[in-house]
Amino acid sequence: MLDKLHIITTGGTIDKIYFDALSDYKIGDPVIDDLLRVMNVGFVYDVVPLMRKDSLEITDKDRDDIFAAVTASDSAHILITHGTDTMVHTAQRLQEISNKCIVLTGALQPAAFKSTDAIFNIGCAIGALQVAGDGVWIAMNGQVFNSAHVRKNRAKNRFEAL
Repeated sequence: MLDKLHIITTGGTIDKIYFDALSDYKIGDPVIDDLLRVMNVGFVYDVVPLMRKDSLEITDKDRDDIFAAVTASDSAHILITHGTDTMVHTAQRLQEISNKCIVLTGALQPAAFKSTDAIFNIGCAIGALQVAGDGVWIAMNGQVFNSAHVRKNRAKNRFEAL
């Protein structure tokens, strides 16, 4: 059961939007608050938009900022939305945090797309937060991975256990 869910957003594909035919995708406002309201979730949560970056642009300093935000939270349950390319690096940076269940998730297709995996991944992550023990986990592709034993398989466009 969730006492209170603290959500930290960092950007990534999950929050990407498309402007027009001449533009690239841009990272927009975090979508998770709107998604959770539509799903009518039965728990208390707050959303802190920490940054709006593609995960390939996240630096070690940014990971330190994420670490600080997680440790400063009074919640035992932390959900982090993150781009998939460097999600594992950020998860590994957080592994020394104790007494919290931290789950990172994201999307391989923007939440704004009709055929997105964002909603499924967020639901899986919220389920994981309710049953997984303390530690750092990654919820992607319908699975929950220990962050120390996972990688993104770019060729298959999914995460897999090591």
